[in-house]
Amino acid sequence: MPGNCEAVTRGADARRTEPRRGKVGRAEVGRAEARSGEGSAFVLSRGIVTLFAIACGAAVANVYFSQPLLVTMGHDLAMSPALVGSVVTLTHVGYGLGLFFLVPLGDVTNRRRLIVVQLLLLVGALTVVATAHTAAILLAGMAATGLLAVVTQTLVAFAAALAPPAGRGRIVGLVTSGVVIGILLARTVSGLMADLAGWRSVYLASASLTALLALVLYRVLPRRSDTPPTPLRYGHLLRSTITLFAREQLLRIRALFGLLIFAAFSTLWSSVALPLSEAPYFLPHSAIGALGLIGVAGALAATVAGGLNDRGLSRRTTGIALALLTASWLPLSFTRSSLWALFLGVILLDLAVQAVHVTNQTLIYALHPDAGSRLIGGYMVFYSIGSATGAIAATSLYTVAGWAAVCALGAAFSFLGFALWAFTRHTSPGPAAKATSHSET
Repeated sequence: MPGNCEAVTRGADARRTEPRRGKVGRAEVGRAEARSGEGSAFVLSRGIVTLFAIACGAAVANVYFSQPLLVTMGHDLAMSPALVGSVVTLTHVGYGLGLFFLVPLGDVTNRRRLIVVQLLLLVGALTVVATAHTAAILLAGMAATGLLAVVTQTLVAFAAALAPPAGRGRIVGLVTSGVVIGILLARTVSGLMADLAGWRSVYLASASLTALLALVLYRVLPRRSDTPPTPLRYGHLLRSTITLFAREQLLRIRALFGLLIFAAFSTLWSSVALPLSEAPYFLPHSAIGALGLIGVAGALAATVAGGLNDRGLSRRTTGIALALLTASWLPLSFTRSSLWALFLGVILLDLAVQAVHVTNQTLIYALHPDAGSRLIGGYMVFYSIGSATGAIAATSLYTVAGWAAVCALGAAFSFLGFALWAFTRHTSPGPAAKATSHSET
């Protein structure tokens, strides 16, 4: 389209696909938020946004705590290597199921109540894990932990709903930075705590923090109901998630971006410990876990990308980030000969992934603010698929072909994302909220 007029494209697409809603712009987003009791009556202060970010990071970290603890867990509960490996698998399976079956509930019930209930149930699941004395109880607790940790995405959707449309990208970016930090620091924190007080202390401490967050969120989140004017039955709610994918081209494209960038992300983080634990480094687990501290720099991209999206630069931000993601694998390929090259590659990769991720969430939420939980939950299913694909492929490939092949795999995922952007950049619509006020040139 001449001039890359992203906002006009979205406006036209909205008229074609949503004849009953008409043009989706600032006015309609505002009306949708007013109907739901969100956005206008409650002002998001910096402190509350920070609280959202902390809660998101603390919840999602529970999915990743176990990775450095598997050997210790196995010895403690006399588990076979295959059974120990299923700890991570069941946690991620639970998370994937929660994205589809629990997150959409945020569109038909009071999100404050839903968040508090999920956090309290998560406290119970973490307590089961911390006190487990058989493998079966541990695995059940880990599956439940993954299932309930999707409260992270309910929090993201709630923050997006409470944010004013003009600043939604910045708010989503700030909250998502908490998710990034939680993912990257989970392994470091769990490894250190396990060395000091045993692996069970990790889950007891997380249960305590989660209970405290439930109490604080109960007190500070808006009490007014955010239930849509036409409640859906649960079965219809789930089917409507699939319908949204069939109807919205932007959602499909952004979900594919999410799958590819998290496949690349997982390719690195699921396998980088392997070359670092071998010659010439022979780094201990604590030092390898500290690599996540460097990756936290990528969290800064979340806020920057959100601000760029608010200015109508989502398409350009996506393209630049995907180019950086592809380029990051060049320094990463020199990991065996230079830790500085590894550090540079980690920063570039995390920065790029989070820039695209925040842009994705901001854009898809603006399609239908009244279906924000379904949109974000459905999108995150693709995130899970990408993460699982990258992890399985990278660890298997390292065994047979080494680090160079892993880097080639990560570069392939990244380049596919860039190619998808190049192919769709003139046709994919921009944020609905910008339909009447911004265009990207």
